[in-house]
Amino acid sequence: MAAGGFAIDASANGFDGRITFSVVITCIVAASGGLIFGYDIGISGGVTTMRPFLEKFFPAILRKAASAETNVYCVYDSQVLTLFTSSLYLAGLVSSLLASRVTTALGRRNTMILGGCIFFAGGVINGSAENIVMLILGRILLGFGVGFTNQATPVYLSEIAPPKWRGAFNTGFQFFIGVGVVAANLINYFTANHSWGWRLSLGLAAVPATFMTVGAFLIPDTPSSLVERGKIDQARQALQKVRGHTTNVGPELEELIRFSKTAMMDQERFVTIFERQYRPQLVMAFAVPLSQQLTGINIVAFYAPNLFQSVGFGNRSALLSAVILGLVNLGSILVSASIVDRFGRRFLFIAGGIQMLLCMTAVGVVLALVSGVEGTESISKGNTILILVLLCFYAAGFGWSWGPLCWLIPSEIFPLKIRSPGQSIAVAVQLLTVFILSQTFLRMLCHFKFGTFLFYAAWIALITIFIILFMPETKGIPLDSMYIIWGKHWYWRRFVVEPQVNQ
Repeated sequence: MAAGGFAIDASANGFDGRITFSVVITCIVAASGGLIFGYDIGISGGVTTMRPFLEKFFPAILRKAASAETNVYCVYDSQVLTLFTSSLYLAGLVSSLLASRVTTALGRRNTMILGGCIFFAGGVINGSAENIVMLILGRILLGFGVGFTNQATPVYLSEIAPPKWRGAFNTGFQFFIGVGVVAANLINYFTANHSWGWRLSLGLAAVPATFMTVGAFLIPDTPSSLVERGKIDQARQALQKVRGHTTNVGPELEELIRFSKTAMMDQERFVTIFERQYRPQLVMAFAVPLSQQLTGINIVAFYAPNLFQSVGFGNRSALLSAVILGLVNLGSILVSASIVDRFGRRFLFIAGGIQMLLCMTAVGVVLALVSGVEGTESISKGNTILILVLLCFYAAGFGWSWGPLCWLIPSEIFPLKIRSPGQSIAVAVQLLTVFILSQTFLRMLCHFKFGTFLFYAAWIALITIFIILFMPETKGIPLDSMYIIWGKHWYWRRFVVEPQVNQ
């Protein structure tokens, strides 16, 4: 067997479930929570290239762009501008940690509704902003909304989906993130030439928030969450609805109740997750989201318009290039959904990592050759198109590997009693890393120049090796039997204790 990989019976508890119309609709509505995160990723980079927006809030950048002395990498190097982008992720970090207790007390669905309402308020404030304070306040509210939603939605999907198809259904969250990115880039493209365009782009964040919030009112909470809160009758109804009215859900419900009772024996959940027996899950809760961001994807997504404009595209062409990048990513997510439960998580992690490594290295080399070491040489149209093509292949590699799997893995590896804090840690690590990288990327691009892309290429190589050695295969394993994979892993088995479940 490959390091960390082995086969295991997916029917460990016998509750495979089947795909019903109800579970499909429920998962689609829940996955739409990814829209708000994707919309923000796509909208912020495009807005920061709009001249009316820069004239109102960041005139120093326009003056720098007009300077003949500024090299192509340093035009958008502004700490205030990066604060506009990254403040959302600092707020999201705080709310994702709070979301652990909120999801336990209120349930997964109600947490999604809360996140949608807060995001709606942030979009309205941003669209009507008259100064930097309003702009940052709106971003902070958007961040709180993203933190709550990103914590609750992947767990909801993993708990509601049949184990055999959990990967495909959970990929829906990343798919809607991709839809949000593409929609935002298209909106930026059509509003860029209007003086009020930036207001429309920022204000329309309220639309995906409304869609997700209204949708969440129409779906049930997960049976696991309802059982956890003592709502057994509602849990039975929710389970019957998603498994089909002809299915006997009694044994599965009894299993959920049994695991819930075991989980409730330990009330100090954030302390529990640091116990030795949960070391494998805790390491992955840190390593997977951290590694996803160290691939450089969100930096490319945030600043794609700035990046393309820096290397030679005009404003409209830069925005259109960001749309193309988003569409490629979206298509690759569909590929992931179709094969993740067939080939497994490890295969996608490794193959996608190799593809991203080659593309990111190639981008760095091309920029070094065509723009010069100092970044002062002009870049031809042919070379800018080559950079776009390489980044498209890079985005495709991410879209069918690290993109959806970063949400899937943390949501499926934790036992019930530490599932909420585990997902909160994973989301918090991701948002903290995004905050740090987005706050430093434009400065890094200015000083490291083409070396920035080689920096991320080196990280991609390291995290791919990590996956080969330490990530076991989780496809098809029921959530409550997930401890089995750690017990059979060459390294993690030294930490694992088989759960004591009432017989």
